[in-house]
Amino acid sequence: MTRIKLDFVQAMKDRHGRMRYYFSRKGWARVTLPGAPGSREFMEAYQAALAGKPEPVGATRAAPGTMAALSGAWRVTRMEKDHGDKRFAHLQPKHLVRLRDDMAATPTVANRVLQLLHQMMQFAVERGLVPANPARDVRKLPHKTDGHHSRTDDEIAKFKDRHPLGSRARLALALLLYTGQRRSDVIRMGRQHVREGRIAVVQEKTGTRLEIPMRSGLTEAIEAMPAVHLTYLTTEQGKPFTAAGFGNWFRERCQEAGLPVGCTAHGLRKAAARRLAETGCTPHEIAAITGHQTLREVERYTRAADQARLADEATRKVARIGDRKRNPE
Repeated sequence: MTRIKLDFVQAMKDRHGRMRYYFSRKGWARVTLPGAPGSREFMEAYQAALAGKPEPVGATRAAPGTMAALSGAWRVTRMEKDHGDKRFAHLQPKHLVRLRDDMAATPTVANRVLQLLHQMMQFAVERGLVPANPARDVRKLPHKTDGHHSRTDDEIAKFKDRHPLGSRARLALALLLYTGQRRSDVIRMGRQHVREGRIAVVQEKTGTRLEIPMRSGLTEAIEAMPAVHLTYLTTEQGKPFTAAGFGNWFRERCQEAGLPVGCTAHGLRKAAARRLAETGCTPHEIAAITGHQTLREVERYTRAADQARLADEATRKVARIGDRKRNPE
């Protein structure tokens, strides 16, 4: 019996025990081959696959009209249109710098493109397609932003006026403000986490373990609510919140209180850090509550408070010097 050996042909059994054949060549589209090797239909499909063209880099194999097809097109269309004919092995840092500078009017987009290119070229490095990642040492464009709006004390007071003790909104405010945690951690807090006047937290984002003293404002808000569920915060149906669902729900409660657009749950985490800074807490002490991984992060949250406190101290020093000059001993 003659054995037929064909390049790039893979054979495998399906779940029914039948043999299936595929044309599989690196860098080319995978093609299903009908029939059995040697048959007319098989050989015609095999020859057509051999005569075909390699699959374009980044081309989507998803069915037209699907989310996968849209996602693939969004990722590659712009790059393929402007630079698709260029060899990626020739890509150098200077090319990426030029691309970055061309998009300088929108630094967020420029930095996002650099990030994607870095990931793509790292993929090529790991597979031996290029010797080094040219995007590794290309700096992102500076883009200053204050991030989420930090709640002011007036805004916090206004929220309390609209949502009194005994409401879910007031309890949510207390959990966010008096623990300084993210919404993803607050929605998991419950009575089972409280021991000896502290609430234990394992931060979802970082895995950091914290034990935070229970402030009187938090205890008061908890005791004002009926102890029906294990977790403190639930939906109206008594189900646990998702982080996104809680964020949307809390934003609506802020709107009910007449707070400006931009007031979010995360703004209370910033307010918690600000309040701690205003009482004179050091960055290390603040991080012990908020769980920030670096002091630089804490300092960004508390910069305004530190400036005001230092300015007050400087003014007092100047005043004391002036008093001594006017009233020498």
